[in-house]
Amino acid sequence: MQVLHVHQKVTFMINRYEVFVDDNGEPGELVGFAEQNKFKIKERITIYTDSSKSQVLFEFNARKALDLGSGYDVTDANGRSIGLFRKNFAKSLLRSTWHLEQPGWGESTGAERNKWLAGIRRLWQWIPIVGEAPFPMRYHFDFTKNGAPVFSVDKKTWIRDHYLVRIQDPGVDRRLVVAQAVALDALQSR
Repeated sequence: MQVLHVHQKVTFMINRYEVFVDDNGEPGELVGFAEQNKFKIKERITIYTDSSKSQVLFEFNARKALDLGSGYDVTDANGRSIGLFRKNFAKSLLRSTWHLEQPGWGESTGAERNKWLAGIRRLWQWIPIVGEAPFPMRYHFDFTKNGAPVFSVDKKTWIRDHYLVRIQDPGVDRRLVVAQAVALDALQSR
């Protein structure tokens, strides 16, 4: 099993993401760095090998400006397809649900682990003034393929967005998993 740590740092105009390999339960070597402009019409996030942004690792791009389920293409540094992910809009009204596809490997589906917490999180967003604040509870996503675990994304902190990503299926491309983990935060306004 591979374990990664994804940390988000919020600034006024940009969300920054750092991805680390696990080192005995703590973040180890930095293996990915990304920045998300908060005010883009059509989402495009590039993940670099480090914070110098000198070498592209991969990127993901929205297929449409208004994306209610059309998907995001994940490509390597040369523009070759790694796979895609898409939100299941209808199922996500009650419980966020995503589909992840990798050529030659198949598709996995991920959803929030706790359906009750998912419901409370949706209600939180509708409370005046309070709904603008970050949701204070930790939430988790589990991705499976044919009933077998593929990877999980667990929020580890209450206030800051730190996630622990556990990859159980060695057949899934780690870059695709990192793209989905960043998207769970970046694309759902977490």
